[in-house]
Amino acid sequence: MRIAAPGPCPFGPQGAARVHVVGAGMAGMVAALVLARAGHAVTLHEATMLAGGRCRALPDGTDNGTHALMGANHAALRFLEAISARERWIEPEPEGLPLLDLADGSARRIAAAPLAWRDPARRPPGLSAGGLLALLGMALPLTDRPVAEALARHPALLRGFVEPLTVAALNTPVQEASSARLGQVLRRLGSAGAARLLVAREGLGPDLVAPALAALEAAGATLRLGSRLRAMTQADGRVTALHLGEESLPLGERDAVILALPPWETARLIPGLKVPERHAPILNLHFAQSTPGPVRFIGILGGLTQWILLRPAGISVTVSAADAETEEAAASLAPRAWAEIRRAAQAFALPGDWPEAPPPCRAVKERRATPRHGVGIAPHAPRRPMHNLALAGDWTWPGLPATIEAAARSGEAAARALLPRLPRREAA
Repeated sequence: MRIAAPGPCPFGPQGAARVHVVGAGMAGMVAALVLARAGHAVTLHEATMLAGGRCRALPDGTDNGTHALMGANHAALRFLEAISARERWIEPEPEGLPLLDLADGSARRIAAAPLAWRDPARRPPGLSAGGLLALLGMALPLTDRPVAEALARHPALLRGFVEPLTVAALNTPVQEASSARLGQVLRRLGSAGAARLLVAREGLGPDLVAPALAALEAAGATLRLGSRLRAMTQADGRVTALHLGEESLPLGERDAVILALPPWETARLIPGLKVPERHAPILNLHFAQSTPGPVRFIGILGGLTQWILLRPAGISVTVSAADAETEEAAASLAPRAWAEIRRAAQAFALPGDWPEAPPPCRAVKERRATPRHGVGIAPHAPRRPMHNLALAGDWTWPGLPATIEAAARSGEAAARALLPRLPRREAA
């Protein structure tokens, strides 16, 4: 992608209006592509030296964490189609999600889609008529209470299906997680196609970020790395200047801004804005262990690990709602996780060499990965708090927890909020 050199920010041709998208995560990239393909001059600013936000590849090539999509994630899949990367995301477990329970050693496959539960072999453990009614009750937005309370009469179903889903989607322990928020997820799993699990075949770098930047370059957008927004000047309900690094950039009457930033950064730039203040961490462990065979995705119950993603280049483990685990040293986490990986390899007859000693491991701790999705109405920022400014980011989409899908939808919404006020570029 065209990356601007340090210096004055480029303007559009013939004095055309320019849209500044601040934050090159999923939401920012989606918004920038929508606007660039609509014929507008777009500059995408990123404070770090890597695009992708939470959906990024680290300098050593590994992903910052295990990110999966589902067939119901229509906005995220639209973006993959738009950047010609849809075929790079594959379904590793089409026969159902392999699930190992460390408590009793049982290994099974379960389906996420309720329609597939007609097959007894693919039903979640503990599913009963009463449990099904409890799930339906959460899917209907009538009440909001902790997920653990809503499933208190169905402990086996809670432990074997609802808790892993809650922790993965809401990144919040079931004792405090909102049943209404989980219901937003359950309502989207009504068909087998909607519940298909998809992961990047090689990684987020080659399968998401690189094709996204290539599509943005083809659309005429400019990327500025190391461009941190220090402050904004505001007057008469609009942004009049952006202060990026050592540079102050005045905005014309026709220019516009999208902030696609974490809530705490957005609140710093717009004092008085209501944003989520409590956040939950995610722990990711990356093992330098090559594995033969296809990409696999395995769930674990009753242990440190929750999800194991096996690619030929390495093995990644995700621990969501990792309040205690992020305080523990990687030196003690790695042996624990590796022992569970070896048990999963044995339970599901995974090919390859599985030594007792853990291979080299890299720990990535995201201490403010997502907002905590507790019971109650979350702070909701307006999409357009100023005439020429719109907000994007997974935390700004009220219809879903903070996920890749929420980020993609928010990026689309922010772009749509600005399009009516933007003049068409003369060169378009």
